Amino acid sequence: MDATAYPHRNAEFLMNLHTRWTDPAQDDECIAWTRELHEAMAPHATGGVYVNFIPEEAGEERAAYRENYDRLVELKRKYDPDNLFHRNQNVAPTA
Repeated sequence: MDATAYPHRNAEFLMNLHTRWTDPAQDDECIAWTRELHEAMAPHATGGVYVNFIPEEAGEERAAYRENYDRLVELKRKYDPDNLFHRNQNVAPTA
């Protein structure tokens, strides 16, 4: 699983919850069932996160790249020490 940056090659499924509704009066109800669904699915999750599903400012890159993160930091330090390419879910050149 270290041939590429993406470590989640053994996951059989990927799930990303996108819930939407139009009536603000339903906010509490819809947020509640979304959270219930998330909690119900959590026991079946690997604990990983797909990097393109996290907001840039979330700071979850280590969770996305897992055991490959430190190697990516080394590569970033070598090839982009000034962090020119940072407009993404950034791996900074320092851990």
